[in-house]
Amino acid sequence: MIYLNLKLTDMKKKTKIGIIICDRYHNCAGGKCFRALHNRDGAFDIYSKDEDVELVGYTTCGGCPGGNIEYAPEEMKKNGAEIVHLATGFVVGYPPCPYINQFKELIVKKHGMKVVVGTHPIPEKYLQAHTEMNTWNTAEWKENIKPTMADEKSRLDYN
Repeated sequence: MIYLNLKLTDMKKKTKIGIIICDRYHNCAGGKCFRALHNRDGAFDIYSKDEDVELVGYTTCGGCPGGNIEYAPEEMKKNGAEIVHLATGFVVGYPPCPYINQFKELIVKKHGMKVVVGTHPIPEKYLQAHTEMNTWNTAEWKENIKPTMADEKSRLDYN
């Protein structure tokens, strides 16, 4: 008789994700995104601390109007990604990405992947600036920023 000695940690669900950042931040080293993923902050709070989340792709959109959006998710999917996070930079940059809703639609329809808008919490300084400029006052933008709209302490931690 053969007995399998499996630990509970061996049976943890593994979720593979990709992150696409706005090309205007192409020099970003990803520190806030990676910290938020590790800590399950911002849009990464959808994953439990016990869940094994593996980053299998990290790239830019390719610059306006996002030419890399057609191809990058396919490569991420080949590496096992089920979910694509469009980084917080798409919403906090000024102006916010005018193509973000088209990006979401293309990734879902063409690649059959789930899309989450955001990575790390919105830094407080960006929340204040966009509030003053009324850039996120539509229902569409309120929905887009919801995954990264953390509490004030978290927003200050990511300033």
